[in-house]
Amino acid sequence: MQYPELDGYPFEDLKIGMSATFSRTITETDLRNFSGVSGDTNPMHLNEEYAARTPFHGCIVHGMLTASLISAVIGTKLPGPGCIYLNQTLKFTAPVHVNDTVYAVVTIRELIPEKRRAILTTQCFVKGSVVIDGEAMVKVPEREK
Repeated sequence: MQYPELDGYPFEDLKIGMSATFSRTITETDLRNFSGVSGDTNPMHLNEEYAARTPFHGCIVHGMLTASLISAVIGTKLPGPGCIYLNQTLKFTAPVHVNDTVYAVVTIRELIPEKRRAILTTQCFVKGSVVIDGEAMVKVPEREK
């Protein structure tokens, strides 16, 4: 049995400049759950007294929690289900705080037809400012024949 609604774009349907977005307001529960799942209990994320003494003057959201929103776009929207993550670069440019709404935006920058790979610009924004800037490469399935 096939479930076409679970399939992403086949490589043949991708075009340079295509873009998709996913947004989420990061809650305290998200931060605590991510800390528990990842094992990252850095007091920078969990201890207000400790974090108040840092250059951020308070707790910040895990960078990888924020970056995971990029994965949500790639895995569910563009190219979507069926693609395989090959690599990702990330530059963290600003902190994210609890109750910030993060917009993860993925844009197709380059297509490599002979290998069915797409190079993607990956960015996260809070209030219009870039908080993560990066690039990903994914392998995309071809259209079923």
